[in-house]
Amino acid sequence: MSEWMSLETPTGRIRAWLAQPHVPPRGALVVVQEIFGVNAHIRKVCATFADHGYVAMAPAFFDHFEHDVQLHYDPEGVAHGRDLVEKLGFERALEDVHAAAAQLQEYGKVGVMGYCWGGTVAYLANARLSMPAVSYYGARTVPFLDEQLHAPMLFHFGEHDASIPPEDVTLHRERHPEADVHVYPAGHGFNCDQRADYHRASAEQALERTLSFLHRALRPAY
Repeated sequence: MSEWMSLETPTGRIRAWLAQPHVPPRGALVVVQEIFGVNAHIRKVCATFADHGYVAMAPAFFDHFEHDVQLHYDPEGVAHGRDLVEKLGFERALEDVHAAAAQLQEYGKVGVMGYCWGGTVAYLANARLSMPAVSYYGARTVPFLDEQLHAPMLFHFGEHDASIPPEDVTLHRERHPEADVHVYPAGHGFNCDQRADYHRASAEQALERTLSFLHRALRPAY
């Protein structure tokens, strides 16, 4: 079952897309969007993880400014999305993630999954909120790599991602040897089938690794 729901945050009420599994939950995930809003791709991501037994919630961060933002993967969409994430800021985004995680606690341990801009938010949620996190091609993470991780961490990168050069990937490995880092023969956004850089084989392998990671990181303590 998937539906829009209301999410109360420290700076106001926003919507969130919630996907629930048809089996008892293995845990829960806060899914953090790209710069394009909670669009069809992000809703599909939530459905995929619900199919694998996780309650998945994607907060509509941009509701703080505009209702129902779903941008296209074109220059206009990129420009608008960049403006919105700059207006939002990482601190406010983390407040929303924390609010979502609090609402999901009834389903077990809560992790965070982020894509592109959301990949950096996921990393920061690990460092500052102690949440197990998976970051897909987070291009804005390098300035924060000196922050200590407080939970299991998984990074996915594309080998041909012009926004994340090899030396940046190396920095992730050097600053966080405790994290899992994987590089795929793909470009930026390889997990999104609405993008030109979509690479099915890489997306499938990344999902397999992510599910294995979540099984370990969100396993109940008993």
